[in-house]
This record gives sequence, C-alpha cells and structure tokens, in this order.
Amino acid sequence: MIVTDPVRQPPAPAEGLRDTLRRLSAAQKGAKGAPAYSRFVNRKLGRLFAALAFHAGLTPNAVTGISAVFTFTGVALLALVEPTVAMGVGVAACLVVGYALDAADGQLARLRGGGSPAGEWLDHMVDAAKACSVHLAVLIGMYRFESVPDAWLLVPLGYCVADSVLYFGTMLNEALRAQHGVRTRAQQSDERPSVVRSLLVLPTDYGLLCCVFVLFGATGLFVPVYTLLFAAMVGFLFLASITWFSEMKGLAR
Repeated sequence: MIVTDPVRQPPAPAEGLRDTLRRLSAAQKGAKGAPAYSRFVNRKLGRLFAALAFHAGLTPNAVTGISAVFTFTGVALLALVEPTVAMGVGVAACLVVGYALDAADGQLARLRGGGSPAGEWLDHMVDAAKACSVHLAVLIGMYRFESVPDAWLLVPLGYCVADSVLYFGTMLNEALRAQHGVRTRAQQSDERPSVVRSLLVLPTDYGLLCCVFVLFGATGLFVPVYTLLFAAMVGFLFLASITWFSEMKGLAR
C-alpha cells in the first residue's frame, strides 16, 4: 500500500497595508460635530498609524501609551525649554503625532474586533490629562522665560479651565445620551455630517492648537493666535452649553 502525503493547502495570503486601510475606512465612528482638522486630517493620519500598528502586532493600549509619550514630551518641552523656532516645531510635531496616535488606538481596537472598557478608560484618562497639562505647560514656560507680561499668564489659565470643561461636558453628553437610548455622536449614521459646521468649530479643534505651537518660538505671533483660539473656545462653550442643557432637559421627557 502506497501512503501519500495529504494535499497541503497553500497558506492564505497575508493582508497588505492597503487592504487594512480599506477595512479601516469602513469601520469609522461617526463624525457628527467633529471639527475640520480632527475630521479630515487627524482621522486619516490615525488610520495610517492604526494600520501600521496592526501589522506590527501592537495592541490598542500600547498605541495609547506611545501616544502619551509623544504628547507629554511636547508638554515637557513647553514647560522646560526656552522658546525658539526649532523648539516650537518640535513641540508641534510631538503633539500632532500624539494626537494622530490617539485617533489610531480606537481604530485599531475596532479593527481587532472591538475595544475593552479598560482600554477606553485608559484612552480617556490620557485625554483628560493632556487637555489641561498643555495649557499649564504654556503658563509655566511663559513664566519661567518671562516671554510675556504677567497679565497674559491669565490666558493659559483660562484656556485650561475652558478646555477641561469642554472635554468633561462632551464626555458627559455622550454618557447621558447612551444612558437614555439616544444615538451618540460617535455612532455611525447615514446622515452626512455638515462640512460647514466642521469648519465653523475649527477654532475649538485640539489638532489646530497642536499646529499653532509651531509659532511658540515667535511670541509676538503665538500669543495673539493662542488668545484668539481661547476666545473662540469660550464663545463656543457658552453657546454649546445652552444647547446641551436644552437637549438634556429633552432626554428626561
């Protein structure tokens, strides 16, 4: 009796980077209310980083950790290094990469079949820390190197409060919507988000703020732009709070 080896099936071809990016494009969260940089630039950068992390075998939590390293390196530079043009470029690069990786961890989790409560908790804790630490680092840097009159130090202090309240309010809104069975803004929808609205809320975009730090070495340019973004944030937060409060009253009914 002649024994023959069983027919071996050829191994399945490995998924290429382009195929991974295509799968990620079909697994995006909703963009309703997202400002322009986060929606059109950061999400695409995050998609690329998520695909690269997937092929490197990284976990979403590992990507969150790498994001934190980039972000808080930029924060440390703001607080500890004397402002120069090169330093400003370095800060902006660290913050931009950190923000893109922040978008990548969630996309990687969806690519792998869904995230975990612990991963979501870690992601939001890092986000909460950076929301205030960036502005406190600006305050420390301006004070240490005496780059502005003391009165201007109130701007990063106010910005820290406004950014923290906006972040908390956004998270609280999503939690209350989900609790009352209302579609959250992060859920996918057939409704196409407004491009005009994304552009109107661009001054509140953390991604735009990251890019503005390229001016940090030129104080005469950075301070007016930073102050304008702060004023826009306060105005948006005031108007949004009125709308959100009305929406939350509707949830009770």
